[in-house]
Amino acid sequence: MSYTSARDLFGAALLAAVLVYGLVRLSYGSLPPLPVAAGGILLVVAIVDAVLAVVLRPRAKHRSGSEPLDPLMATRIVALAKASSLAGALMGGAWASLLLYLLAELRVFGSDTIASVVGVLSAAALTGAGLWLEWAMRNPDEPQENDDDEAER
Repeated sequence: MSYTSARDLFGAALLAAVLVYGLVRLSYGSLPPLPVAAGGILLVVAIVDAVLAVVLRPRAKHRSGSEPLDPLMATRIVALAKASSLAGALMGGAWASLLLYLLAELRVFGSDTIASVVGVLSAAALTGAGLWLEWAMRNPDEPQENDDDEAER
């Protein structure tokens, strides 16, 4: 299994930022006001990911006294973790580009600015929680990526 790389997340965020910035420049005037809760939804998913990481880590590490984790469930949780970190990166890029546009247009005190700040912070929390959940689900019996690189040399 390959773990989510920072390069992939940064590339996704950059791609989303460029696309959304272009769309916002073309059509910001026709958009309705953004609700502050729009970005807060990402925070709810981040909290779920963080709770899963705390609860499932002992089971994934095969600690004594904890019930073993079903392999299919573990696979689904890892898929959720990867999707969460990627979604957080994409949405972080989108919210950041909107915030950049608003700051460039000197619309600092509008409700859209507050919504975009909440969106950026929530997206960062989702990316972090997704990466943490992926780390928590690592199998202790699985060889590390660095060990594979050294074995190939």
